[in-house]
Amino acid sequence: MILGIDEVGRGPWAGPLVVGAVVLGGAEIDGLTDSKKLTKKRREALDLEVRAKVSGYGLGWVEAAEIDEIGLSRSLELATKRAVEQVTASYHEIIIDGTVNFLAKTAKGRFVTTLKKADLLVPSVSAASIIAKVARDNYMAKQDALFPGYNFTSHVGYGTAAHRAAIERLGVTPLHRLSFAPLKSYAGPVGDETDKTQAITTKKIGDEAEGVAAKYLISLGHDIIDRNWRTKYCEIDIVSRDKGIIYFTEVKYRKKSEQGGGLAAITPKKFRQIRFAAEYYAAVHDLNNVDLRLMAMALGGEPPQVEAMLEL
Repeated sequence: MILGIDEVGRGPWAGPLVVGAVVLGGAEIDGLTDSKKLTKKRREALDLEVRAKVSGYGLGWVEAAEIDEIGLSRSLELATKRAVEQVTASYHEIIIDGTVNFLAKTAKGRFVTTLKKADLLVPSVSAASIIAKVARDNYMAKQDALFPGYNFTSHVGYGTAAHRAAIERLGVTPLHRLSFAPLKSYAGPVGDETDKTQAITTKKIGDEAEGVAAKYLISLGHDIIDRNWRTKYCEIDIVSRDKGIIYFTEVKYRKKSEQGGGLAAITPKKFRQIRFAAEYYAAVHDLNNVDLRLMAMALGGEPPQVEAMLEL
């Protein structure tokens, strides 16, 4: 009953980092070993067998923008945490391939053993390496249809000569990790003064609406912990506490009714961004074993008034 953990995608220039976590639970699967030592056909066959037979497994994903924001070390911790959270099967020990305990800051950290070459020596870790690599390779293959010309199926994001040539010819995509040294020059220029003026005006309007939202939360009994907490790739409008629960509130303001309701702007992509921002905030502020919840608040009219509030 060992929870084996391994990662794939630490070094590529593009694509997500993926961590696999597997509890075999007595399942007998022949041929488990380091995924890199297997042929593509054999990996895919073992991937199907692992998913069908094991007691539990999970995959933790961290996208390129998240890696750029929090760095590779924190991304490995976040991906590992996301993978483990998906495993509901019982286990009495955790083994992570390598030398770093990516769960050290969590309650499970004291149950972890790190082991070099665990993906060769421990079957559950081998299984974790296989499902993580197959999942990531399949994801990158699908990106060829979205970003033709890069041939992600072939190099799966690694810095090959062909990949470098494609970047020089076509530029970068949202899959690329612009914090990695070979790609930093593609981060993009800062906007002109007109852009800055528009941004300042938009920010002033947004701040006014967020102020109204904060007062509304206070009237409900919340204590405001933070406002306008921003980093390069994510932001949180309001962080508040009520009855021991930490709330992360996204404020959406629409001045005119014909612009549509603010809550309609919470698309699945936006929801993932809000969730990532909340997870990052919790990691930075060491909010362990705390009930964390996401909310959205819609405001409209002039001056802004609260129209709706929804827990996500």
